[in-house]
Amino acid sequence: MKPVRFENTETYEPDDGWKRASLAGSNQFTFEWFEKPPGHSSPMHDHENEQVCVVLEGELTVFTESDQVTLKKHDSVLLESWESHRVENTGDERAVALDVFAPGRGFDFWTDRED
Repeated sequence: MKPVRFENTETYEPDDGWKRASLAGSNQFTFEWFEKPPGHSSPMHDHENEQVCVVLEGELTVFTESDQVTLKKHDSVLLESWESHRVENTGDERAVALDVFAPGRGFDFWTDRED
């Protein structure tokens, strides 16, 4: 067993107010908790990992090149490998969600990016 206490997680803040925390995981899958302030959007991006996003609080809209879906508390979405997407907090309050990636990945996806 490998417990991870939230207060001891590795954290990363890609933008002001967009906070991410790496929860328990492995090379096969990783869990990342995140929060976004109202109006914040990640850039359009893709990656080799399949991704499931589950909203815990607030509202998030997930945009792909051809579609969009607004998720509220307990809603989820699957993004396939290499599916271009961005995630925006389109609500009036802080949004909190959980991302699951398979295979697993680290924060280097964001820190080593070239825009």
